[in-house]
Amino acid sequence: MKALSPSFWNVIRRDAKLTQVASGFGFTEGPIWDESGYLWVSDETLNKIYKVDVATGQKQVVIALGDPDGNTYDRNQRVLDCASVLRAVIRLSPDGSHYTIVADRFQGKRLNSPNDVVLGPDGGIYFTDPTSDLPKGQKQEIPFKGVYRIARDGQTQVLVRDLKEPNGLAFSPDGKRLYVDDSTERNIWVYDFHSDGTLTGGRVFGLEPGGSEDGVPDGMKVDMHGNLYVVGPRGIWVWTAKGQHIGTIVLPEQPANLTWGDRDYSTLYITAETSVYKIRTKERGYVPWL
Repeated sequence: MKALSPSFWNVIRRDAKLTQVASGFGFTEGPIWDESGYLWVSDETLNKIYKVDVATGQKQVVIALGDPDGNTYDRNQRVLDCASVLRAVIRLSPDGSHYTIVADRFQGKRLNSPNDVVLGPDGGIYFTDPTSDLPKGQKQEIPFKGVYRIARDGQTQVLVRDLKEPNGLAFSPDGKRLYVDDSTERNIWVYDFHSDGTLTGGRVFGLEPGGSEDGVPDGMKVDMHGNLYVVGPRGIWVWTAKGQHIGTIVLPEQPANLTWGDRDYSTLYITAETSVYKIRTKERGYVPWL
């Protein structure tokens, strides 16, 4: 751990140990906790989604899928996945063996390569659509990289179209803010969220600078006090709700995404290159579907 402020230890336990849960993956992404005691984990390199037993580290292939990325649950706790090769947001069946398309087009044009997805306070589905995983040889049909909302009636609307490479996203626990990071600009944006699903007042919340070989802002999660845990160079950058970077959870591999888990939702499970790690915190995570 790297503390920049004493308040870091109000969030992360001083005696907390970073533990490897499982390894042997290609490139891990999109973890989500299942109360049965396992994680759903995407592997972008091996083109599979796994169930990972957090007690034993054993992993079971659920479905083979081209370049799966971020995952979340919908209102009925069914898995939603950003399927890059399909250029779609999909919903898995309860056992994960097959899927249906939730959204793959906007105004008749194919999406770029959906990257991360979150359930909104209004029950809508919100996702980012950069071009970072656009399948080789395929054409970009939409001339921008957007942040989208899928309404409960299935209609897709664009909310943000001026970020260079939108990636991770998360809502504040009071449902009044949406955070989105931009991997190219290495910054985090925050927007005021309204009950009709619209956004206003976009502004830069924080910066995560680093070298050309360092990691970039990626997946993010929020705790019940509004603190942000955002993937950044060399680890998970911890931010207060007021935009103060108070410290970094340093990992042996560059992380890509994270989720809250265990019975009290106070453990961060982190996907990082070939492995999955966990660390206990003092906070309870904000979990939109509960």
